[in-house]
Amino acid sequence: MSEISKKINFLIDNHKKVINFLKEKNNVKKIDSLTKIFYKVLKNNGTVFWCGNGGSAADCQHLSAELVGKFKINRRPYKSISLTTDTSAITAISNDYSYEKVFSRQLEGLGTKKDLLFIFSTSGNSRNIINAMIMAKRKKMKIIALLGNNGGKCKKYTANNIIIKSNDTPRIQEAHTLIGHTICEIVERLINKKKI
Repeated sequence: MSEISKKINFLIDNHKKVINFLKEKNNVKKIDSLTKIFYKVLKNNGTVFWCGNGGSAADCQHLSAELVGKFKINRRPYKSISLTTDTSAITAISNDYSYEKVFSRQLEGLGTKKDLLFIFSTSGNSRNIINAMIMAKRKKMKIIALLGNNGGKCKKYTANNIIIKSNDTPRIQEAHTLIGHTICEIVERLINKKKI
């Protein structure tokens, strides 16, 4: 077996370990609980706001599109906004205030108590994410956090979190994507009264 093949096997095995962690009873219960929160917000015509940095920002854009477009069922669009995609707002806020306010400033203008903030943070310590969570709490929004490592400071701002106990950023992000896809699929089926 070549060195490249060994590395491929190693990476796949690490991926499987992180994904298998999600199947633990407590984590399945947590995903179930987060799914119900998510469902209630969309059913009551609330908006899901998403934020994250780097690869997690791409996950926000990806999962938001699953709601506005469709996941698997041809249905009405759901209210969903990725706070990572408006380049004019992002650059203006970063320039005029600071990058630490890039999400909280948008949320201050757009969020309401009917809405949900869904955050991704592999470290759990990004200041701009923490500020968004503080703003969401101030506006009495629901908050869901998908975190990595030990959850960092973000875990203090919502009990509605799942912490992927790994310090390997790509593996954490892969687990976050699986959770996001799982929630989107189940909620889409629930809203459209389809068998889960």
